[in-house]
Amino acid sequence: MTAAAPRTAIVSALHDELAGVLALMPDERRQTLAGRDFWRGHLHGQEVVAVLSGIGKVAAATTATLLIQHFGVQRIVFTGVAGGLGAGVNVGDVVLARALLQHDMDASPLFPRHEVPGYGRSRFSTDDALTDALARACERMLHALPQHLGADTLQAFGLRAPRLHQGLVLSGDRFVATTQESRVLQRELPEALAVEMEGAAFAQVCHDFRVPLAVVRTISDRADDAAHVDFPRFLRDVASRYSSGVLNMLLST
Repeated sequence: MTAAAPRTAIVSALHDELAGVLALMPDERRQTLAGRDFWRGHLHGQEVVAVLSGIGKVAAATTATLLIQHFGVQRIVFTGVAGGLGAGVNVGDVVLARALLQHDMDASPLFPRHEVPGYGRSRFSTDDALTDALARACERMLHALPQHLGADTLQAFGLRAPRLHQGLVLSGDRFVATTQESRVLQRELPEALAVEMEGAAFAQVCHDFRVPLAVVRTISDRADDAAHVDFPRFLRDVASRYSSGVLNMLLST
């Protein structure tokens, strides 16, 4: 007998990304809980629950807990956008988190800066097997970019050869959008590839419940003063297509 595929949570950071996911689901049904709309259905025959994360770490932690405790998901895939921090991490690139850290966690001098009290650690790892599978899906998606996006979109955002990066991603309850803020993070955490607002909260909750997590982020800007991307168009024409393309490939294999 073949084991049933795990129930997968698909979490999007923004409405356009979630809409792209829902368009792939033939039988989604909405259920509202704690002010959130959860969409239950199937994608390539696999049982999924799709939802917006909410902005910030507290909202994200609530959503993660509901997915695990109420909907019984057995793995979580988070997609969204982020600001690039690492050298060579450019607009249109994709970052896969191998570990996540709260850059604004500071309980010093009682605990070392960035360490989460009670855990003895600052970094929470994502699931290796799920992240490896997502990496393969990302590579296939990036290879197929010309047909997914079209020449006009590639040219508009200067997406010549988008790359996949894997490593440390930062999260915090502050939108990082100035060169000064970016440089502070780069000095404090030189391994960091990108910064966003939810992933580390999901990682901590998934650690507590022993639920596999993978986090993929499309780089929309460099989180500095030079950011000039038409964000609504980037989200609609690039990031949402990245997310739906990657998830389609992940769940079809």
